[in-house]
Amino acid sequence: MEDIELKNIWHEYDKKIEEAKILNLQSWVVNLQTFEHLQSQKAKSKLNALSTWKKWMIFMGIIWIAFLIFLIFNSLEFSKIFFVTSAGAIAIFNIIAVAMYIKHTILINEIDNSESLIETQKKLAALQTSTLKVVRILFLQSPFYTTFWWSPQMIAADPVAFWLISVPVTVFFIFLSGWLYKNISYKNAHKKWFKILFSSKEWTSVTKAMKYLNEIDEFKKEMQ
Repeated sequence: MEDIELKNIWHEYDKKIEEAKILNLQSWVVNLQTFEHLQSQKAKSKLNALSTWKKWMIFMGIIWIAFLIFLIFNSLEFSKIFFVTSAGAIAIFNIIAVAMYIKHTILINEIDNSESLIETQKKLAALQTSTLKVVRILFLQSPFYTTFWWSPQMIAADPVAFWLISVPVTVFFIFLSGWLYKNISYKNAHKKWFKILFSSKEWTSVTKAMKYLNEIDEFKKEMQ
């Protein structure tokens, strides 16, 4: 009789433990779902603001490109050969940037509609990589801002100033843009110059969104 009572007590005890485990699991799932929803909404809020900013930049970029093309077509003469070349190069770099910004807005829209955390994180990583790429490309245009005012007449009139001042300035910007193109990488994100260079909404919005989603993984680990 005592053995039967003892077994019943253990059975009830095991049942209560299982019920407690189920309740804890249900509570964990609810907490996780709530936290995941909150973090996802915070991330999407940052990205929606970024999308608006990028659309504005696309609009301004198109106006800038149209203005450059207008100037080019009204400067097609030998005396303005340096201006036409420089403006043409700048226009090409900006066309590439505008195309990439359009791609970014499409990617952000896909992230906004994504329900999978892993897929969202992958798309955010792709957006972050592409953001670095477009900045690197835009820096390559900087030397052409130092050559658009050159002209054959200016060189002939004062060759010493041209070779001792104008050319060295352009060479400096060529090396600077090349160095930035090579070194703008996520592996340098901890460096001071990188943080200064990437302190705008274009970069911080993506990194904050990634941080919000990464906190979901950390929350899962802590709850286990």
